[in-house]
Amino acid sequence: MEKQMLRAVLKRLREKNLLLECNKEVDKEYEMGAVLKHFNNKRPILFNKIKNSQISSIGGLYGDREIIYNLLNINHENRIEKFMDAIVNPEPYKILNNGPIKENIIKRNIDLQKLLPINKFQEKDSSNFITAGVMVVKDPTTGKHFTSIRRLQVNGGNKLSALIASPKLTKDFLKLEKQGKPLEVAIVFGYDAEFLMASQISSATYGIDKYEIDSRLRGEPLELVKCETIDLLVPANAEIVLEGKIIPGKRETEGPFGELMGYYGHIAPHPIIEIDAVTHRNNPIYQTAFPCREEHVSNGLIREIELYYHLKNQLDIVDVYVTEGGGYRFNAIISIKKQKEGDAKTAILASLGLNKDLKQVVIVDEDVDIFDPQDIEWAITTRSQASLDYVIVQGALGSSLEPSHDLRGITDKVGIDATKPLNDEKEKFSRAIIPGYDKIDISKYFPNI
Repeated sequence: MEKQMLRAVLKRLREKNLLLECNKEVDKEYEMGAVLKHFNNKRPILFNKIKNSQISSIGGLYGDREIIYNLLNINHENRIEKFMDAIVNPEPYKILNNGPIKENIIKRNIDLQKLLPINKFQEKDSSNFITAGVMVVKDPTTGKHFTSIRRLQVNGGNKLSALIASPKLTKDFLKLEKQGKPLEVAIVFGYDAEFLMASQISSATYGIDKYEIDSRLRGEPLELVKCETIDLLVPANAEIVLEGKIIPGKRETEGPFGELMGYYGHIAPHPIIEIDAVTHRNNPIYQTAFPCREEHVSNGLIREIELYYHLKNQLDIVDVYVTEGGGYRFNAIISIKKQKEGDAKTAILASLGLNKDLKQVVIVDEDVDIFDPQDIEWAITTRSQASLDYVIVQGALGSSLEPSHDLRGITDKVGIDATKPLNDEKEKFSRAIIPGYDKIDISKYFPNI
């Protein structure tokens, strides 16, 4: 019985009636992306017939945080504790002699476009792009395995352009490049929620082997096997693995590519990966993701943990939401139990200073639903005044994924104190309440609803 990676996930999704299966032939260029986008990339869809390909593909797998909670056997209330526990208490992984990922091994005549149904999603994309592959590397000094999702442009044959925007990954590669050495990489498809979430935890911040975080999250050792051509470990039960090296001294133009916020990203030279081996299971399932929602849902969950703990020692924090509309990185809503009048301003300053990406933050009281845009709008409208409650920071460093930042190379940041005053003796800011509203069972009145 499958316990780890994609096939275990598919079994659970089918049992819970959360998986859609498409048996109509679809084109990997544009058409698959259109279907995924129709469902806002929040519905797992298994495409069983892809034009000019013998391999099926799954997308939309981790675009809904509730599905991630479900697969991890956690809930919204305990998510922060669960993820922080995995960071603080990593556990050993297990190395096997063999696994299903070794059922097929290809080392000659590798043509990635012919081998895999790699998608082209948007009109001006420069090529077909791998969007859901988890890149595995090993720290040259410590030997720890680090994982992250990277976009990879197909350049023909066995070559890919790699966007390695991570500061640590870039530093490690450039250090090896100066010595004329390549950086060994593996790209994994067909992973589960534990593997995904571990990949989103910052290597630079915590310095922990991602495989050990994964083992703690899943409650058992992650099962790994050795690669065929490089000195890396990969999941024994993954669907497909590409083994290769980032070559020193080589660059190719990458982009444009429809990025996180729905705009096309930069055109720039990026390092080249040469793939030397492909291993895959029998009847493998290729994993894709419409750019770039799936990765950033999970990334946003980790950002919530970091923001929560950053504020926890300064304020009484109720909950944190790094918002979907802000790409799961640029905007945050924070609920606090206000003790002093300066608490909301403290939360604003601390939040905006946590990382360069965060651009807007709204602070609300615990009676506001931070996941309800209407409730947030209501709080801003009725509990804030711009001249008193808006904090604006001009000329800060932002993110190149947010196009207004790139107009000047800097960004303005704003925090809004949408909390009610503590001294509200006349209860002007108390919400009108219907007694018993939260306990009403509407099905008693309308049985067909």
